[in-house]
Amino acid sequence: MTTRLLTDPAWLEHNAGPMHPESPGRLRAIGDVLSRAPVKGTTSGAPRPATRDELLRVHDAAHVEQVISLRGKSAQLDGDTSMSPGSTNAAMLAAGAAAQLALDVVRGEVQNGFALVRPPGHHAEQAHAMGFCLFNNVAVAAGAALNAGTKRVLILDWDVHHGNGTQNTFWKRSDVLFCSSHQFPFYPGSGRATEIGEGEGRGYTINVPLPGGRNDADYGAVFHDVFLPAAQKFKPELILVSAGFDPHQADPLGGMNVSERGFAAMCSSLKKLAEETCGGKIMLVLEGGYDLDGLSQSVHACAEVLAGARSDEFPSGVTPRTSEAIAATRDALKGTPLFS
Repeated sequence: MTTRLLTDPAWLEHNAGPMHPESPGRLRAIGDVLSRAPVKGTTSGAPRPATRDELLRVHDAAHVEQVISLRGKSAQLDGDTSMSPGSTNAAMLAAGAAAQLALDVVRGEVQNGFALVRPPGHHAEQAHAMGFCLFNNVAVAAGAALNAGTKRVLILDWDVHHGNGTQNTFWKRSDVLFCSSHQFPFYPGSGRATEIGEGEGRGYTINVPLPGGRNDADYGAVFHDVFLPAAQKFKPELILVSAGFDPHQADPLGGMNVSERGFAAMCSSLKKLAEETCGGKIMLVLEGGYDLDGLSQSVHACAEVLAGARSDEFPSGVTPRTSEAIAATRDALKGTPLFS
């Protein structure tokens, strides 16, 4: 069994505009590091485009048709989300890569993997693009897995920005557990501790909004005190990670202090959870991360974790404001199925 890394040159053809932080240079930097220091136990693969059915499980038909209709064109969809002539193909391949990798993992064709995609996806809503994102890649992956017979999917989002699109997609569902740690208050403004889902989904959305400046130990406390106990009770059959590396201490868009080792520790803890609950079925989908060195080194570290070449632990030294955030989340979820 191997770790599959999905890449494609078409993702370099999406151009969000001059000086835009979500640039093709992000994937070039990742590719350079993986070329200089290949991770033993990984194999590369090329993605296929998402099918309409895969996209329509997550997005309205009008939104899907809008993105497809802009193939070969440039357009501004909102204040920070734009399309170039190559964007439609890139977005279709990004969503398709996530869906394909999810199916490969659940069918046992690979042990785990990392879809190194762009544009990112977790802000994309059912009816519109948002926050650099055209299609919601991780939601499309979850939809593909559920359609293939998977009963319970955990989506964990460690991007510095809250994954509003993913949260809203599964807001009323109990077959997807959505967990997010994110800087707050911050873009896009959602992700309060009191946002816990609705109806059958009540208690299956878990948000830990953190003040800026949190470090590796703080994230470790969030994982050990909130996410991992809830996930163990949920018993996922597949773990998906919205892997945004903008909580990195050098990132220009975030205000967190996470290191490469911190990301490796997050990945290590989730890989261990996957081994305990679902036969090791875990995959990462790239979201944000805009300091090229921090991004590429952290992606490489997570690839090493997935391939079994390293395993990291969280350090100690949790700050009081993190303990307060954890307490607020646990209080909001008190009495729900995973916190009863």
